Amino acid sequence: MPNYLTLPIGEGAPDEVNAVIEIPRGQTNKYEYDKQLNVFRLDRNLFSPVHYPGDYGFIPSTLSDDGDPLDVLVLVDAPSFPGCLMIVRPIGMLKMIDQGREDEKILAVGTNNPIYNDIHDYQKLYPHLLLEIEHFFSVYKELEAKTTRISGWQDAEQARAMILECQANFGEKNS
Repeated sequence: MPNYLTLPIGEGAPDEVNAVIEIPRGQTNKYEYDKQLNVFRLDRNLFSPVHYPGDYGFIPSTLSDDGDPLDVLVLVDAPSFPGCLMIVRPIGMLKMIDQGREDEKILAVGTNNPIYNDIHDYQKLYPHLLLEIEHFFSVYKELEAKTTRISGWQDAEQARAMILECQANFGEKNS
């Protein structure tokens, strides 16, 4: 099995990047890629009665400030599966505080999903969809006695800049 963390970021980065899905849309199970075993394992069940609002995973060959690959939430009309590799277009970024530390979630759409062909920035989405995403990330750890706080949305340009920064961090650590 390949090391998913070191898969290429994607030929069109940062405009189009690879996303490795860990958690399919609608799940209450939190799967994580285990880099020692090179498998996707069940980390835990969410303590709250909420489910992931999109396919959730990471962008390979990136390293964010929390020591993990950069998180990505992919808007999909049907869930995929853990280990699925998607080519996605970043359309924004949700900034938040997780356990007192800054955390970023890249919001993306599949490049081959006709529903999102004309979506290039998160501001073109239905406002209620953005509220659902914010709500999920603000409460999903609450019953674990962990705190999260939403800082706000940033546009596609800022999302692409974050991807490049995290790609550079990965390159520095692995050179």
